[in-house]
Amino acid sequence: MTYITFGEDHAHVVNNITFDKNCVAAIPSNNRTEGRHKAFDLFNIKWCFEYFDREFKREDLKYFPRGIINVENGDNIDLS
Repeated sequence: MTYITFGEDHAHVVNNITFDKNCVAAIPSNNRTEGRHKAFDLFNIKWCFEYFDREFKREDLKYFPRGIINVENGDNIDLS
């Protein structure tokens, strides 16, 4: 899984779901390269940081009130 965060003025609608500074986009991927390619396909260059698999820390969710959202189906993902 690849996790993508967004800047203050980054907002995207993918599959009728808004992705912005208040959430983390979760992109199913087998490796970092695949995840980055999918992020560029989905969000072009308007995103901030990319984390692969366990690099995204649960304690950082305090900065993202809408949580982690799967880009494919809109499900919220729980890291606990």
